Amino acid sequence: MARPYLEAVLGCMVAVYIFETYLRIRQHRALKLPTLPKPLLGVISDEKFKRSRDYTIHRSYFRFVYEDVTILMDLAILYFKVLPWFWKKSGKLVTKVGLNAENEIIHGLAFLAGATVWLQITDLPFSLYSTFVIEAQHGFNKQTIWLFIRDMVKAILLSIILGPPIVAAIIYIVQIGGRYLVIYLWGFMFVLALLMMTIYPIVIAPLFNKFTPLPEGVLRVKIENLAASLKFPLKKLFVVDGSTRSSHSNAYMYGFFKNKRIVLYDTLIQQCSNEDEIVSVIAHELGHWKLNHVLYSFLAGQLLMFLQFGGYTLVRNSKDLFKSFGFNDQPIIIGLIIFQYAIMPLQHLLNYCFNLVSRAFEYQADAFAKNLGYAPQLRAALIKLQEENLSAMNTDPWYSAYHYSHPPLVERLQALEDPDSEQRK
Repeated sequence: MARPYLEAVLGCMVAVYIFETYLRIRQHRALKLPTLPKPLLGVISDEKFKRSRDYTIHRSYFRFVYEDVTILMDLAILYFKVLPWFWKKSGKLVTKVGLNAENEIIHGLAFLAGATVWLQITDLPFSLYSTFVIEAQHGFNKQTIWLFIRDMVKAILLSIILGPPIVAAIIYIVQIGGRYLVIYLWGFMFVLALLMMTIYPIVIAPLFNKFTPLPEGVLRVKIENLAASLKFPLKKLFVVDGSTRSSHSNAYMYGFFKNKRIVLYDTLIQQCSNEDEIVSVIAHELGHWKLNHVLYSFLAGQLLMFLQFGGYTLVRNSKDLFKSFGFNDQPIIIGLIIFQYAIMPLQHLLNYCFNLVSRAFEYQADAFAKNLGYAPQLRAALIKLQEENLSAMNTDPWYSAYHYSHPPLVERLQALEDPDSEQRK
């Protein structure tokens, strides 16, 4: 029996896989180049370049295997009608435990519980290899196996607590949404996004990491003075113990309105040679705030979500679509899953567009820090973080344009040296 919708989706999945594999091959060749790009000669040490090259090549090989296994599993699940089989099995399980399988919320939750277990099992070998082989061999992993297991258990418990109410609400909204379904779904997800942005850093993140106030000293004074000069409503300044899991480094800010907080990874403090380099990184982050990048990104994400829900409402009642995937009925949760597969090529195109905007934002935030007088310090910090994180020194332009949300180091350094970089848009 012909299954035109399924065949079209599988064809798009294979086409995307072939295209992205081609990009990964180009990137792998770039990573294997034996010398630094000219702008980094004399800037990055040979020892750091060799370590970076070994690390990124190792991760590249791993990515090939991971993507190959993932596409094969996804194609098999769709082609051999694993979804409808598992939907029926989850319904029978619901009935066996004395619940009503005709209740779509209960049935949907049972299906997702089983799917989550499956994803945990299939993803675990890759997570273990990435953490305890790749990251460990190259000096990044600081986790013990028990800390890894504890984090995994906490994540599972959080999904058990938070997942069912959210999924149940989505199914219920679709059931009663009628002609205003798109607005109801978007409104619910909008409120949920604001709620999660509020509770995640305060309730969830501390379950996995320890946040302590940045001690009094020169660094704290300089960051507070910078924030005050920009009228940034800094309320709390934290250091997070990222070093308990990895030696990778970062910094970020969060909070609504006049309740902003800045978080520094302890590894960032350890890796930068002086306070001004750290402050330059914060100046870059404050540039994102001052230039409204966070707000623009959030609004763009909300618009994309609204359009996705609109697309879903157009196809959710297509009996032929569901039959093509092996379903005689039209379960809401299955419709959402099928829709995500169906729009995969468009999703990749939109991700590329978002990356274009994100890279433009990064240039603007760098220029903002430069205009504050931090160009030399930011240059030094970017080089240090690139070295310490063993990030790719050689990158393929096609691959980086498609995948990177941040410009490669070479391009950022060139922009900082450009006297007109503050005009970059």
